[in-house]
Amino acid sequence: MSRLTKRREPFRFMLWLGIGGSVLLFTVLLGIYIVRQTGPGWADVALPNVFILSTLVILLSSLTLHNATRAFQHEQFANYRINVATTLILGTLFILLQAWGWRQMVRAGVGLEGNPAGGFVYVLSGLHLLHILIGLIFLTIALVEALRRRAYVEAFVYSVNPPNQLKIKLLTLYWHFVDVLWIVLFVFLLFHHRVDWRLM
Repeated sequence: MSRLTKRREPFRFMLWLGIGGSVLLFTVLLGIYIVRQTGPGWADVALPNVFILSTLVILLSSLTLHNATRAFQHEQFANYRINVATTLILGTLFILLQAWGWRQMVRAGVGLEGNPAGGFVYVLSGLHLLHILIGLIFLTIALVEALRRRAYVEAFVYSVNPPNQLKIKLLTLYWHFVDVLWIVLFVFLLFHHRVDWRLM
């Protein structure tokens, strides 16, 4: 049986379809951005400096989720719970920092209307934030399930169940994707904008 015709795991396939759709959406938006910036009414806007901190936070969250996955595979369930909880906290902190960044932009007079450059920053970061929120929902579910199985035997039985193993793998894959997605977006925005260190 060839690789093209063999039966694939449906949830993994659906996740890859979703990732492909997101990549296509952001590729189109970045293409529109490049074309639009040569048009009338475009004026450079400064990126909020807190976006740099939020980028470090999302990178750290990928590391903690990677550690959680390794702990799950090695039956280190207390470590797994700690790392999932830490990832959830870091993901929430990322959202708060992004909101703070939007506040910096608003205080600097950058809104959704008027200058399209500012509108694109809001749209790109906002759509990415939606991806983060989806990830946080599944992280919360994973943490609740882990906390309900504090006893080693219950945690072990849960960990050797293939569907549960798949859930952790898919959650990790998705979270790493939204991490890489933000890095790409942030580098793109850095290339086209300056960071204003005076924004507070």
